[in-house]
Amino acid sequence: MGWVRRGALGLGAIVLVAGGGVLGYGTWVMERSRPALQGSVVLAGLATPVTIERDAAGVPTLTAANRIDLARALGFVHAQDRFFQMDLLRRVGAGELSALVGAAGLPGDRTRRLHRFRARAEQALAKMPDAQKALVQAYTAGVNAGLAALAHAPWEYSLLRVAPLPWTEADTALVTFAMYFDLQDSDATDQLQAQAARTALGPVMADFLYPHGSPEDAPLDGSHLPEPPMPTALAPAAGAAHPGEAKETPGSNNFAVAGSLSTTGAAIVENDMHLALRVPHIWFRARMKIPGSLDIVGVTLPGTPFAVVGSNTHIAWAFTNSYIETGDAVVIETLPGDADSYRTPDGPRKIETHVEKICVAHGGCEDFSVHDTIWGPITGRDATGRPVAWRWVADDENAVRTEGFSGLEQARNVREALDAAHSAGLPQQNFVVGDSDGHIAWTVIGQIPRRVGLNDGLPHSWADGTVGWRGYLAPAEIPEIVDPPDGRLWSANARMVGGAALATLGDGGYAGPARARAIHDDLFAREKFAETDMLAIANEVRAHALDPWQQIMLAAIDANKAEPRIAILRATVADWGGRAVPESPGYRLVREFRAGAITRIYAGLTATLGADAPPHQVDRPCVRLLTERPAALVPPPFKSWDELTGSALRELADKVDLQAGGQAARYTWGARNHTGIHHPLAAVIPGLSWLTDPPDEEVAGDQLVPRVVIPAFGASERLIVSPGHEAQGIFEMPVGQAGDPLTPYYLAGHEAWVRGEPTPLLPGVTRWRLQLTPGSKP
Repeated sequence: MGWVRRGALGLGAIVLVAGGGVLGYGTWVMERSRPALQGSVVLAGLATPVTIERDAAGVPTLTAANRIDLARALGFVHAQDRFFQMDLLRRVGAGELSALVGAAGLPGDRTRRLHRFRARAEQALAKMPDAQKALVQAYTAGVNAGLAALAHAPWEYSLLRVAPLPWTEADTALVTFAMYFDLQDSDATDQLQAQAARTALGPVMADFLYPHGSPEDAPLDGSHLPEPPMPTALAPAAGAAHPGEAKETPGSNNFAVAGSLSTTGAAIVENDMHLALRVPHIWFRARMKIPGSLDIVGVTLPGTPFAVVGSNTHIAWAFTNSYIETGDAVVIETLPGDADSYRTPDGPRKIETHVEKICVAHGGCEDFSVHDTIWGPITGRDATGRPVAWRWVADDENAVRTEGFSGLEQARNVREALDAAHSAGLPQQNFVVGDSDGHIAWTVIGQIPRRVGLNDGLPHSWADGTVGWRGYLAPAEIPEIVDPPDGRLWSANARMVGGAALATLGDGGYAGPARARAIHDDLFAREKFAETDMLAIANEVRAHALDPWQQIMLAAIDANKAEPRIAILRATVADWGGRAVPESPGYRLVREFRAGAITRIYAGLTATLGADAPPHQVDRPCVRLLTERPAALVPPPFKSWDELTGSALRELADKVDLQAGGQAARYTWGARNHTGIHHPLAAVIPGLSWLTDPPDEEVAGDQLVPRVVIPAFGASERLIVSPGHEAQGIFEMPVGQAGDPLTPYYLAGHEAWVRGEPTPLLPGVTRWRLQLTPGSKP
């Protein structure tokens, strides 16, 4: 949220000085920027009237006679409630945030402009099939009509002192590009770091410390990856370093059971997509109906005219980020004496330079040069100083294809849904789908490159043509699993398959196995499922992945029991409960001991690499080291494994002293784990958070359990539905529908999400009814 800080500092001073006058003006602006909820509004371009019925939570049911009118009406509704959010998304996608928030947006804009997505969005629009273009055009017209129908522009623009710009058709593609930035690597940093690790550590130590899997993996096909051998000696890179904190792979969960295991006889699908949480929220709930031909309920992404996940009464579908390999680092071989030319399989080429103009709100503009190759923009340099380009799926012309979503709207079974998924262009996701006949399936939605000679995750020169991409996979080449014999499917950002299928998809940084294993085990713990049983799995907070760490911690406490500050922790750790709940001190102690031990191990063993933090899959190598305790591998500066774990315990005891007065019982998980959801402007405008932000509450969950909630990150929605039985469906979402704090349904549904309580998927009784009528406004 730092991107708004400078742009709003002046405003913060005005608020402090003007006090009540500004508050009164702000209230007037918010009142006038609320959406129209009742009555009738003329919407030019409609063929027939559209009704918008909202329930008490602000969830609309849009009923239209055709899909074009439905798109136009959805654009109107999105703009009325969420235009500021839409504006942020398109500007992030285009690298144009500075023009809204000021100079604080420049670093991000410079990074994103490397991909020139504004130009690529125009190209995607030009290649869009006519039927899809008509939907986007109608949606765009609806957005601009919805914005114009507000009595005042959304209140954030008054604070930033910038006028909103009209929506364009290309902006809808830019929203998808913003999601690429959010979900995938946009430069070669990770592969360059992997190369540096292999060079500094040697292949044996690098393979051990940076594994691609674990014995705890729970892929759908039951495959196993060989475990790397334990190294026999320290690598030259070992040495004392300041420890960074271990990071977890951000991601999502989805899972499904076949009709043979469900109480409805149809499949049941669950989805919770884990994303950054802020005000306003990323998703917008909606039910969209065309009597006799369409009835979809789920979440939409403001800025686009489709349901992202949901149910159409015949199928229900869900996403998690796939973390397959969607980009590769290409070492550019420049010609001797000519740094502007480089080798390609077809002979020398010139590096193209594109000058992008980045403009700053209330300031000037700067020229920004992008250096492009046939494989993509140059985003960095390797250790020898050679330019490195990033070959990324998002830079290709098939990156944004909306026809897949239209196919999902009309799909009647899992086969039709899979075919639609293979025609979509979006950030590649694990796609789990179930149908009303009880069938279930998994695949990866989106376009998948055919990568040759690139499965080591390292940068390569593509100059001689022996390695590289050879177009994209045909639908028949993309791995699928349809109707598994056990009737269960699951994904949680971890490896899904092995063997040839894994080689086809690649490894783009899969998550560790904690969530996938927990969901797998819970799914196989019963033989019949209702929607509430799926919710119980989604809300699971038992952290089995921490069980080995509890035992390691107890042994470390016993080795240091002569120190009272450490010995006093033993009872709490022994009775820790293993659940990520606010009232648990034991969970927090074990969780933070794990973090301290991991950071010390990686800081000592990889000191010269200068990496910001340990990699994602750290538990298995660290547990092996701390269990087998090889004397030759003790990380510097420690002389023994007891000294390392004792250091981690003392740091933890210091925290207990400082934050809980030395009383372990007060050092609870809830004191650290809270919702932490804020409007981006609230960080810099004194007092604004009181109006815009939900309460910052202690909350159950963690990234190591299926119920993912940490400050400002977690389940952005939770959807559970059996297609054809939507009335029994369950839905939870933080923050709610509204973008304006004075809207009557602002934050509606948020508390149910905090508590994990089931609320209905379908909208409730109509509270407000708005009629959109054809015509032209005077």
